[in-house]
This record gives sequence, structure tokens and C-alpha cells, in this order.
Amino acid sequence: MEFDQLKTGVIFLILAAVMVSGSFMGMPTSIAAPVSIGQIIVFVLILLLGVKHGEYRASN
Repeated sequence: MEFDQLKTGVIFLILAAVMVSGSFMGMPTSIAAPVSIGQIIVFVLILLLGVKHGEYRASN
């Protein structure tokens, strides 16, 4: 499967939505809101790192 920006973005949004909704189900909103913001930040950093690693692997 070859990933492009659209596929990567859709998969990322689905996974992020599942993880963030799971944190709201198990915690009070006052705790889940900051946790979900932190989760999204980590997800974006992991996505960027994965994309850069893929670019590196493709070039070598």
C-alpha cells in the first residue's frame, strides 16, 4: 500500500479520534480535555517523525 497525504491524513484522524474519544469515556472532562490535547500533540510529532523516517528510508 502506497501512502499519500490524503491516506495518511485520514488514517491519522481516525486513530486520533479513537484515542481521544476513549480518554473522554474513562475520565472526567476536566481531566480528559488537557490529556486529549497532549495526545494530539504527541500524535502529530509521531506522524512527522514517521514521515521523515520514511523519506530517509526511501532515499537510501
